[in-house]
Parts: sequence; C-alpha cells; structure tokens
Amino acid sequence: MASVIQSVIRPRLPARATLLLSGAPCRVNGSSAYYSSQSPLDLDHKKLQVEKTTSPKKKSAYKDLVFGREFSDHMLEIDWTKTGGWGAPSIHPYRHLSLDPSCSVFHYSMELFEGMKAYKDAKGAVRLFRPDMNYARLNRSATRLALPTVDGAALGECVNELLRVDRDWIPSARGYSLYLRPTLIGTQDSLGVGRSDKAKLFVIASPVGPYYPQGWKPVKLLADDHFVRAWPGGTGNAKVGGNYAPGIFPQAEAAKQGFSQVLWLFGPEYNLTEVGTMNLFVYWITEKGEKELVTPPLDGTILPGVTRDSILQLARKWNEFKVVERPVTMGDLQKAIKEGRVIEAFGAGTAAVVSPIELIHFKGKDLAIPLDRDDPSAPIGKLAKRLHDTITGIQYGEIPSEWSVVVD
Repeated sequence: MASVIQSVIRPRLPARATLLLSGAPCRVNGSSAYYSSQSPLDLDHKKLQVEKTTSPKKKSAYKDLVFGREFSDHMLEIDWTKTGGWGAPSIHPYRHLSLDPSCSVFHYSMELFEGMKAYKDAKGAVRLFRPDMNYARLNRSATRLALPTVDGAALGECVNELLRVDRDWIPSARGYSLYLRPTLIGTQDSLGVGRSDKAKLFVIASPVGPYYPQGWKPVKLLADDHFVRAWPGGTGNAKVGGNYAPGIFPQAEAAKQGFSQVLWLFGPEYNLTEVGTMNLFVYWITEKGEKELVTPPLDGTILPGVTRDSILQLARKWNEFKVVERPVTMGDLQKAIKEGRVIEAFGAGTAAVVSPIELIHFKGKDLAIPLDRDDPSAPIGKLAKRLHDTITGIQYGEIPSEWSVVVD
C-alpha cells in the first residue's frame, strides 16, 4: 500500500493528551490531529482488505454524466460494534447492502454523510481538497447522533486507497471530478430509541461534471417564512440525513412557483440562514460606507461548510474589505437593496463552489440582487467569480496550496 500522506495523516498525541469526542482539530506542533472516542478499538487502516471487481462497469461519456446517477466499480465498507470497535476495512466491488428491516437507520434516522471530491490535475495526479475538514465534520455529526467516531487519519488512508483502486473513474477534464460520499449509519437490528450498538461506514464514488455545464445560471430564491430548516439546539450544524428530507417538500413547492431554491429563514426577525443546501454570502456596502462580505454565524443552525470556511479564509487573506460572520435579517437585506448598497450575493458549497443569486422573493415582492453592477449582462459577480476561480484553481493543482492534498 502506498505510503501515508503527510497532509492527512498526523502524529498521535501522547497518552496524557485529551481525546476529542467531537473530532474537531487540536494543534500538534502546528498541525491538526483528528482522534476517535473509540480508542483503542479504533480503525486500523493497515488491516484494509482489497477485492477488485472481475466485471468492470462501462463508463459514460463525460457529456452524459448526471450527478449521483453512476457509480464507480468499488466501494469502501467498515463495520463497527460496541464490543469490538471498528472491524477490518474492506474495499470490494460496488454492491447492495444487506440490512435487517429493524435497523435503527430505518426507524430513527441514525444516518450522516459527507460530500467531497477527488480531482485530476494537468499531470494526472489525484488530489483532494481539504479532506481533513470532512473527516472532522463527520466525527462531529457522529457525536451528535451518538454514533461512533473514527480516526480521521486512518479513514483518510482507506479513502485514498479507494481512489487508487478506482483511479480510472476520476475524470481528467477540467471541471469534472469524482464525488465521494462517506456515509455512517446505525445498524442495530432491534427497535427502541437509544444508542446503536452496531454501525456501518461506507464510501461510494460517482463521476460528476460541472455544476453549470452551459455556463453560469443565476438562481432565483423563495424566502420561506413558513418552513424552517434548523433551530437552536437542533442538528443544523451536523450533516445528517434528517436535515435534508424535510426540505424536499418546500423545495418542490418553490419550484412550482418558478424558483430555483429556498432561502431558509429563522426567527421573528427572519434571519437569513442558508440557500437550499448551501451556505449564504452577501457582499454589500454597510450603512457606514464600508465594503463587507457577511455570512450568518455558526450558531448551531448553520452547517460549517468546507467551501464556506475556504471563502472566509481567502477573503480575509486578501484583506480588501471587511469579512464578518454575524446575523443578517430580511429587513437588513431589504433596506440595503432599496438603498442600492448590495453588490452581489451567492450560495457556496461543494457541488457548485459558488452559485450567484439574482432575485429573492419575499412576502409577495421580488427583490432584485445585482450580479455585476458594472456589467448588467454578466451572469456572475466579480467576487463570486474570483472566489470560484481561486478555489477551483487550488482543487486542480493550478494554484499551490496546502489545501490541495495529492493522493499519489
């Protein structure tokens, strides 16, 4: 097996150090280390078993790829039990799971997942974008659902090996990638609300194309003052399946009215939270006349997106305008639009990186959002385009950055 990637695998802390139940990073000689609450029954990537398929699938042409419809030849699967901890990881041909109908995942929504992508650079090297962030968030979500956490470094090595096995499934064209879906489910085969004594972690992979294959397409949002995505003390800051299913009906209703996504609001002041399944950013001029990029704070209702964090770090590094995380209400936004202070707004996430917003419908009124105030014909604002180009440049290895981790 290939050597451990230094950007992902970190040295272990001494025994006296505190283990992080949340999976959040701690600092070790300037590096991040990720730990599991299950030690010493934790995942051992050296026990990884690989069974390669004898019947490779036919791959679709790049132009025919549809998100999440086609999957690579292999998958990663790891089982966990309360008494035995994490078992030997296995990479094997893609296949159905066999689960008892009483499994806790089916009855109590004990499920969480991650979304990340593998890219091929111009030289053919395979790269991941900030995978440590995904493994840390997976552990935080697991802790929230009382599911077992996992050593992010060991999991990272198993995922890297899956990418080596399915290397040919990673598209080589710019704008294309292999989407990875790490998933953790409770598999205890009995009814009753409580911790699951068994769990399964698996990773599947799907080749995907550009989010906007025909060019940028700004979105129109329905600001929903009825349905709520998340609330304080809930699971809005965890990537759990239970956050997504309730949003399908409001999204379908918005689509019937001609809107692309739902702008989720919360509270009596109608605080802006998220756009569909993306984090929200507004670039505007404050009432004090200062340019500012603002996004809702991580108050427990907002998912801490990897792209969100990357945008904040890049904007702060550029140091060209204020960058803040604070509550923004619909009243704040309406006033800024009326006074001509909004420069642009966009959603941010793994799938699209950024998604420009051109209109928000709220309480029967359309609120027009500028895309580029200097060029009315532009389909995306200057800042959103710059952020997109910088992040994708890093992802494909065109811009040197420690965020881009080479797998081989």
